[in-house]
Amino acid sequence: MDERKEENDSTPVPNRTTVERKSERELVVTRTVNAPVRLVFAAWTQAELFRRWWVPQSYGLTLLDCTMDVRVGGPYRLVFQHGEATMEFFGTYLEVVPHARVVWTNDEGDQGQTITTVTFTETEGKTLVVVEDQYPTKEALESGSSEAMPEALDQLEALLASLGAGAEAP
Repeated sequence: MDERKEENDSTPVPNRTTVERKSERELVVTRTVNAPVRLVFAAWTQAELFRRWWVPQSYGLTLLDCTMDVRVGGPYRLVFQHGEATMEFFGTYLEVVPHARVVWTNDEGDQGQTITTVTFTETEGKTLVVVEDQYPTKEALESGSSEAMPEALDQLEALLASLGAGAEAP
């Protein structure tokens, strides 16, 4: 995809998200976003920002609760409503390196624990986000929702643009 701007257009072309299955149990999603790492990290670690981009709009879900204690050993809990049903996702933060890396467990599945690692690398005011999911089984990976990440990352990019690349993280 051409990331250049048209001469008369000040809106950048959206960045591309790649989703790659690395093994039977590992999925890696990458995306460069047009924002400095301090804003990107804040959007991943501050509940008031995270809830504004995490749920893909096309899924018809409502995020009812978003609790995030982003520190080693801290819990998180996300509760969604879809029609009459509710779904809960929860786990524990295993590693938190400000502006560089966040690792957490996904403990809600009955197929074992999934570990998610997100790394952030800034270059020239843009941030490469790499999301690695290590699933407990091949079946768990296949039943996951990896197709949601590109839309969620589009929404993250829109949120970051609305915050302004020069703005301080809330």
